[in-house]
Amino acid sequence: MQLFQQAGPSLGNQYQQDPYLPYLLQRWFSGAEQAEATALLERMGEISGGELYQLQLADRLNEPVLTQWDPWGERIDQIEVTRLWQRAEALTVEFGLIARPYENPGPLARVLQFALVYLFTPSNDIYSCPLAMTDGAARTLSNAGNAALLERALPHLTSRDPAQFWTSGQWMTELTGGSDVGKTETIARFEDGQWRLYGRKWFTSAATSQMTLTLARPEGNGPGGKGLALFYLEPRDAEGRLQGIETLRLKDKLGTRKVPTAELLLHGTPATLVLDAHDGIKNITPMLNITRTWNSISAIALMRRGLNLAWDYARKREAFGARLIDKPLHRQTLLELEAEFAGAFFLTFELVHLLGRWEAQTLSEAEQVLLRLLTPVVKLMTGKQAVSVLSEVLECFGGAGYVEDTGLPLLLRDAQVLPIWEGTTNVLSLDLLRVLARPEQARAVAEIVLNWTREREQPELAQAYTSLRQTFDWLQQHAGDPEALERNARRVAMSLGRSLQLLAIQRQREAVPDTRPGPLPTDLAALQALYLAQRPLVYL
Repeated sequence: MQLFQQAGPSLGNQYQQDPYLPYLLQRWFSGAEQAEATALLERMGEISGGELYQLQLADRLNEPVLTQWDPWGERIDQIEVTRLWQRAEALTVEFGLIARPYENPGPLARVLQFALVYLFTPSNDIYSCPLAMTDGAARTLSNAGNAALLERALPHLTSRDPAQFWTSGQWMTELTGGSDVGKTETIARFEDGQWRLYGRKWFTSAATSQMTLTLARPEGNGPGGKGLALFYLEPRDAEGRLQGIETLRLKDKLGTRKVPTAELLLHGTPATLVLDAHDGIKNITPMLNITRTWNSISAIALMRRGLNLAWDYARKREAFGARLIDKPLHRQTLLELEAEFAGAFFLTFELVHLLGRWEAQTLSEAEQVLLRLLTPVVKLMTGKQAVSVLSEVLECFGGAGYVEDTGLPLLLRDAQVLPIWEGTTNVLSLDLLRVLARPEQARAVAEIVLNWTREREQPELAQAYTSLRQTFDWLQQHAGDPEALERNARRVAMSLGRSLQLLAIQRQREAVPDTRPGPLPTDLAALQALYLAQRPLVYL
């Protein structure tokens, strides 16, 4: 008896199959720059959809291993990462995923970097986590201007030599909380000409990194964030021995299980001040801005992977006498998810473009405020959307979406961390309010975004502009009521975020009038209408 055999979804070159990324490049790159970028992205797309994806599936059950003792009873606390992560590190160096914006800083350096990361991320089981912190550390040290640390660390963080490349950690979370870091209990003591740290770091991702930035309170400093200082440390000495660090365990997490997240005790760990012995939270802010951008890229990357698999499967799977792609309801479901993704994708790259221009010092003062606004808004929106979209994607596969060896549940489990890392939805909403707290800053942002597109008559765009005006008006009306502002902070963020995502799609359409959504059976104009039909733009 011959039984039916269902073909599973497959991937090809992820750059060639991407519906939007090639057209995004047309918007900002030209001539030789575009040809060079396309060649790089073609290579990464082939690796991500081929070799790396197959290794990801084969490596599915493997996780980092902590060996605390050697055979003769010496404490070593060695962590071994999996084959997938080892290959991901080699590709990071080969493609210069950290190096690019530091080697050739310019307005488009970040666009190319994050386009590569976007293709790379879905196949590496969140190796993007240490890369985000590495990029953030490189930017923080560059901004701080500590010559000794720059000379020591930056060449490693941005190296293209596998033997020299370092990643960085970011040790902030303690039992007192991840968001309220002002309660940090780790103490810094200056002993015999050396700062030493004492305390417990409860959640340290990428514990195999060769360096880290961390917060501690110099002994005698006052409470709160101003009393903290930003420190640099290298966990191991030249012989590879941990320096006053005890690895208690690796965390058992819902997702991101390839990430070696550890709980550490610091027993006089030697450290170096990055800047002054205070204002640690302020001094680590450049790192958080970079890691939040990486978080947003990871969100759209995982959404894209899920949608690519779902579209491919819909073309193969037959049910009730027809392929799923030919079933009006299933096709409509996929298109609605695609519309949600399109808004997230185009607004995320608006943020990336602004970041590159800021580093190239070509932003106006008003655009700098917009960058500070978009960083939390985009991270907030994309983190939520990734969980929602990928939950629906799993449904598109029926029971197969719930079976681990398809590799599909991994997408949702890994996405669930994205609304949490680098600021929860509530924390980001409050950060947004702080950006808009000064009337002149709110006016500057409003003036920019209320002129984001040329087209105003299209009904979807008219609604987006109405939403923006109402939101800015509401903020002005309640400027003197901090309780109302905080209570409604999420609604403010969602109103701004959804309106700006809709306008970001339009900005792409206007910049590249012949934009086509690749293999999708619709266009960006139709996706705008679908985006608006799914959820309201005004939440106030």
